[in-house]
Amino acid sequence: MTDTIDSVTLEVFRNQLESIAEEMGQVLIRSAYSPNIKERQDCSTALFDAEGRIVAQAEHIPVHLGAMPDAVDAIQSHDPQPGDAYILNDPFEGGTHLPDITIISTLAPRDEIVGYAVTRAHHADVGGSTPGSMPAGASEIYQEGIRLPGVRLRKAGTLNEDVMGLILANVRNQNERKADLRAQLAAHDRAEERLAELLDEHGESRVSAAFDAVIDYSRKRMETELSAFPDGVYTARDVLEGDGVTDDDIPIETTVTVDGTTVGVDFEGTAPQCEGNMNAPLAVAKSAVYFVVRSITNPEIPPNHGSYEAIEVTAPSGTVVNPEPPAAVVGGNVETSQRITDVVFTAFAKGVPERVPANSQGTMNNVIIGNRQDGGFTYYETIAGGFGGRPTKDGMDGVQVGMTNTLNTPIEALESEYPLFVEEYSFRPDSGGDGAHRGGLGLTRAVTVETDAVVSLLTERRRHPPNGAAGGEPGAPGENRIGGEKVPAKTTREVTAGTTIEIRTPGGGGYGDPDERPAEARRRDRHNGKVTADDDGVSDQSHE
Repeated sequence: MTDTIDSVTLEVFRNQLESIAEEMGQVLIRSAYSPNIKERQDCSTALFDAEGRIVAQAEHIPVHLGAMPDAVDAIQSHDPQPGDAYILNDPFEGGTHLPDITIISTLAPRDEIVGYAVTRAHHADVGGSTPGSMPAGASEIYQEGIRLPGVRLRKAGTLNEDVMGLILANVRNQNERKADLRAQLAAHDRAEERLAELLDEHGESRVSAAFDAVIDYSRKRMETELSAFPDGVYTARDVLEGDGVTDDDIPIETTVTVDGTTVGVDFEGTAPQCEGNMNAPLAVAKSAVYFVVRSITNPEIPPNHGSYEAIEVTAPSGTVVNPEPPAAVVGGNVETSQRITDVVFTAFAKGVPERVPANSQGTMNNVIIGNRQDGGFTYYETIAGGFGGRPTKDGMDGVQVGMTNTLNTPIEALESEYPLFVEEYSFRPDSGGDGAHRGGLGLTRAVTVETDAVVSLLTERRRHPPNGAAGGEPGAPGENRIGGEKVPAKTTREVTAGTTIEIRTPGGGGYGDPDERPAEARRRDRHNGKVTADDDGVSDQSHE
């Protein structure tokens, strides 16, 4: 007899499963050694069933979560056994970029696999040609670090010290990497403990039925949401500002087809894969599309296999959104993913404009600083910026947008962990696009290095500003300076002690006709320092 799950029991199970994923994240964050994980929380966790379907995920990093199913698919082909844990970062086998290391372990509390636990964490260094493993201008993946195609890190519960040793021999800051990998494994152990408790309480058949029920629940809710969208075909185009090798614009095109309760997103017309590292694996493109659809439907729909099932993502092989090896990809995960998000939002705005904001900052503003000394340091940060104005309210100031939602590294933690000194961390007045609803402000973050170092910057929206919507004005573009000199969006260079790196992040685009912004809102903008003003009260949109 098949177990039936009523609505009350479904809600209990859903919360229990999501709590396992959330607790995995807490264990990982609290056990990690690197500031990138313990402070910025640049990591994600999820729970899958035995079929490889995602059943619960913690609300962590969007670019991680949508790509996890491809990684589990890749590991299932290795015939995993109870007690096994695999490690993977290969972007061509379900990974995103090499610094994001994924561990996938079988969950078999009763010696039969009933699911998988998955963690993905951004490690501050995985080898490669520069500290931090994110070199601007890399032209092949081998320059970006050690590549792990899915190897068994733990067999029958026993750590494979040879594999761990091989990994550590190819990265900088070995003790930090080892501690963070062990933190990931600790999160997996906690997942198995909690799933065992669930099995003891409810029995295996009922837990299996709960997996099916939560997936079916999300599927039905997503279909209901999509059925309210007008059927149609919507297109959009945007560009990347070069790939670190050249400054030529790289077009990304999409066609969104809404048909009843399904959505198809195709990237035909997108540029061929580029010479530099702005190529985004298809798993990353899927993540961006899933994020957009979730954002413009009901975000309370539990994110699992069911919520993604109605969405099909396709892209021609050999393009910048579905590259072939050995393409460099480290910038594709962090920057191209943001442009995919923008272009898919823009396409949907033609069908459901009331659900889509103006462009947000459209970049993660990646800053990587480190040195080449044995036992040296590697610092990684993504810097927040402006959120786009929304149909009913202003955009938020100084927030992470799109494919990342990490925290910042607190100044106290940054200065105590690294030979760095924060000179400025402030909002950028006048950076938000004007409109009936103003775009959010970007930030200025200036950091001085206290030792010789290598600096890598991977950024966007330095030449093409975030667009406004419905008549709103664009936000201010960003700007990068090293030692006072304006530098390109993608840059790697050696610097000496005392050099200051200054990042000015983009503001969000405005939404709606600026003439429709209430006078009281404009007075409030001036009072709060969001805009400077001429004598007539019109905000200065010179954007510096």
